[in-house]
Amino acid sequence: MPFETSEPTTTQHTENSSYREKLVEHLFVAELLKLSWLHHDCSLEIAKPEVDNSGYDLIVEANGVVRHVQLKTSIVGGKTAVQKIHTKLAEKPSGCVVWIYIDEKNLRLGPFLYFGSEAGKPLPSLVNRKVAKHTKGDKDGVKAERPNIRILPKGSFTPIESIENLYVRLFSKA
Repeated sequence: MPFETSEPTTTQHTENSSYREKLVEHLFVAELLKLSWLHHDCSLEIAKPEVDNSGYDLIVEANGVVRHVQLKTSIVGGKTAVQKIHTKLAEKPSGCVVWIYIDEKNLRLGPFLYFGSEAGKPLPSLVNRKVAKHTKGDKDGVKAERPNIRILPKGSFTPIESIENLYVRLFSKA
């Protein structure tokens, strides 16, 4: 029986954000694995942390480069101007943030935004970045600071147009 097709709505993207987050993660991993299969001798390894308390979603390794990757997503054309980054990501070797834009109609990935250094180098310093606050206030309406979370504006990220270019950025040694 053929699938009925209907375009997802923006409401679907917000009401099912956890589902979308996992879907985008799987699509991203699949694209990286596909590139490894086609061009890099199946050398890519991927692991997931059991506990998410250091700010990364994936550990990826290829060409002797280990990356701890925090994933962020936005809809193409969306207005998100900042991302919240965990400071512990800076303690990981070659930690980085990949901000994935997704087409809400067909779920194609890209373009991408990248925050990190070249392979083998630590994440750029987060020391002077603005400290994030909780989204909800306490009983008095005060929004407490989140000392381990920093706010990065979109301009801090490097635009990368394709998954192929991102793969090179992640795993090429300078």
